[in-house]
This record gives sequence, structure tokens and C-alpha cells, in this order.
Amino acid sequence: MSDILIVDDERDIRELISDILEDEGFTTRKAGTSEECVAALEEALPNLVILDIWLKDSKLDGIDILKKVKREHPEVPVVIISGHGNIEIAVAAIKQGAYDFIEKPFNIDQLLVVIRRAMETSRLRRENTELRRAEVATGELVGSSAPFRFLKSQLEKVAKTNSRVLLRGAPGSGKEMAARFIHSHSTRADAAFVTLNCASVSPDRMEHLLFGRESAGQQVEPGLLEQADQGTLYLDEVGDLPSDTQARVLRVLVDQQFQRVGGAGQVRVNVRIVSGTARDLEDAVEAGQFRQELYHRLAVVPVDVPGLEERRSDIPEIAAHLISQFNKTDGLPDRLLSEEAAATLQSMQWPGNIRQLRNVIERVLILGPDSGEIEARELPASEPASGDGDRMVLSAAIARLPLREARELFEREYLLTQINRFGGNISRTASFVGMERSALHRKLKSLNVVTATRAGARVAMFDDSDDI
Repeated sequence: MSDILIVDDERDIRELISDILEDEGFTTRKAGTSEECVAALEEALPNLVILDIWLKDSKLDGIDILKKVKREHPEVPVVIISGHGNIEIAVAAIKQGAYDFIEKPFNIDQLLVVIRRAMETSRLRRENTELRRAEVATGELVGSSAPFRFLKSQLEKVAKTNSRVLLRGAPGSGKEMAARFIHSHSTRADAAFVTLNCASVSPDRMEHLLFGRESAGQQVEPGLLEQADQGTLYLDEVGDLPSDTQARVLRVLVDQQFQRVGGAGQVRVNVRIVSGTARDLEDAVEAGQFRQELYHRLAVVPVDVPGLEERRSDIPEIAAHLISQFNKTDGLPDRLLSEEAAATLQSMQWPGNIRQLRNVIERVLILGPDSGEIEARELPASEPASGDGDRMVLSAAIARLPLREARELFEREYLLTQINRFGGNISRTASFVGMERSALHRKLKSLNVVTATRAGARVAMFDDSDDI
């Protein structure tokens, strides 16, 4: 990219600079007044602006245009040129954010040196931005269970729109990954995906971070909203936004513009907001902790992200994906899960969901051998051990029951776990537990356990028609 906008009220100067730059392989556009300059900026953002301080027959002078460019597009370098140059003007231009200042009549070699440096600065800024985006754009959605397929179909539908989405789910369930999926499958995929964890930012820093700031004599610091312009801003744990910031975010959603902290001018942005929460925001609204209007504007399309408890059959697939990911990014061993280890992972409790599973896999790969299958004994216990040797410690509820009732309760819980583990697939469950399919059906019926379909997923549950 090498688009340079030349703004000068003298046609001969515009043409001369344009000819020089085009001979050097740059693409140029020209403007003779501030109105033409503003129109050119709105038509397409250049990589560099060469700007005359004095513009005859224009509403704005060069300093006014410089302020406007640095306020609305701080990443675009501006080189000031003037035939009336003096040290005061140069200092004023640099303070307002100009990259450099050149006096007329200028030396062509000097002009080219400054422009090349400015273009290199612009290129490095773009590359740094892309690298930061790549850091948050890693990973992908993994799974094949019915709840996962239902979630993915919802995300694919909302990704094609520009609607705001509220992702609801337990901590670690993959809400941010779902937000990335929405962004990468939308028309904004080529623009930035920016994240903000609202729970991790102190209230006094929140507005600087979101809206940016500007002060006299200093360059503008763009906030996350500007960094996400034309792209997507993901607000994780949006329920933790401070009340004052909630009001400002609501105003941005209504007007698509805001003022930086310490600034006077309005900054316009085109940003899609996707938010995530583990809280019940409707309860927070009733408690007066979250603005009702903001909630309704954020939750245009609410999507529930299921936790691992609801998609246990996906756990081996997710674990295998995590192993491959750790191998590529950190050089950890690329090991396979044994059947016993996969079954153990599916039977464990996962209050931290995918985040917790990721930690477990990383720990096993670091502490375990460099090759061979991952065995069940390498996995941490889902609960602290409290027995001796191979003894299983009974809960107080089971210990008080007669043997027959305790056995039925154990069988019921065991079979419910296995059915849910295999996504409601009775044939796979029967094969794993070592029973004929018909025998398993009879056993489930005798234990008052039925299977039902919910949101496209088969689940096991108690039959409440009889007392147990």
C-alpha cells in the first residue's frame, strides 16, 4: 500500500510532488482546499498525508486539518510543508502530532527521505497492529456433539448479520472463542478483533482504555473502540462495567460516536459489539446494577454457550485438539489419549470448563513422559482423595441407605453419566458398559431413567412419573 494524499493550494506544487512520488512508485491523490481534503479522507484513508500549512480559500487551515486527522485517524502520519516556515510553526505542528516539517522551497532528496521514513513508520504500525490481532485470533471451535452443533449453527447465523450478540455461559465455557468465530465468519473478518475483560480493569482506567485520551502538547492515545473501528469489540464479563462507563457505552451504541477523555471533538466509529457474561444480567438489571436499556441493546441476539457438563462427548476431541495446539505453540509432546484416560476425562467434574481442561492437559504434557499414550493415572483426581488404597469413600447420603437402594442409586448415577458422556447414544453406551443394547434399555426402564431430546441433543434424566 502506498497511497499518499497531497494537500496544497498551489497547483504547480501539487503536481510537482505528485510527479516525483509517482516516479518513485507511490500512488498519489491531490487536494487544493480543505473541503477537497476532507472529501478525499472520507473516500479512502491514505497511508500518508503531505499537508500545506496555509490553504487559501479554505474553511480550515493546515493545523486544523492536522488536528482533525490525528483526532479521527491517529495512525496516519502527516508531513507538514510550508513556504512561511519558522521554528514556532514547526514546534506547533509536531506538538499536534505531525510526523515532520519541511520548508518550501524543499530539497527533493530531503522530501523523499522524510516520506520514506514516514511510510516505514506507517507500515510498522500496521504490522504491529496485525501481530496484536493475531495474538487474540488463535484457536477454533471444536466438537461434534448435538449441543455443540446447535451452538455452531446459531453462531453461523448471527455472524452473517451486523447485530449485537450477548454470549451467555459459565466461566471457561468458550464465550471468547465463540466471539472470535462470529468475527471471523462476518463481513468484518479483515478488520480488527479487539477484546476487553471488563472484570480485570479498575473503574478509574476503564474509560481511558475504551475511549482513549488526548491532552495538550501530546499525541492522541486511541482507545479500544477506535482500534476496533470497522471490526469487532468483544466485551468479556460485560456485567462488570462500571455504572458511569455503562452510560457512555450506551451513548456509543446509539450515536456511533464519542469523545476521548480530555478531548473536545467527536470521534466516529463503526464497531460491532459482541459481549459475554457468566452472570444473569436480567437479575442485575432488577437489582439496579446494570442499565436496562444497555442490556436490551447488547442482547439483541442472546446465545447460550454450553459448558462441558452439557457436551461431555466432545471432551476427548477437545483434549486432542489442545494436545496438538500445545505441540505446535510450545513444543510439548504430541501424545494420544488412551481410551481409559478419555473415559476418565469425561467422568470428571469441570467447573472451570474448557479453561480447566486446558490447564489439565498442559500439566500432563509438561510433567509426563515425552511419548506414549496418556494414561488415566496421569490425570488429577476430580475431587481430593480421602480413602486408603483402592477403597471408594461413600458419601453420607449413600452410606445411610440399605444395600438395595444404594446399589440402585449407584447404577442410576453411573448409567446417567455414561449416557450423557456418549451424547445420548445408547449403542455406544451399551458397548462401553458391557451390556447388550436391549439389556441396557431394560435396565434403564427398571431404574426409571428415560432419554429425552432437548435443543437437538439427547439427554438422560429421571422419570418423575413414579416415586424413587
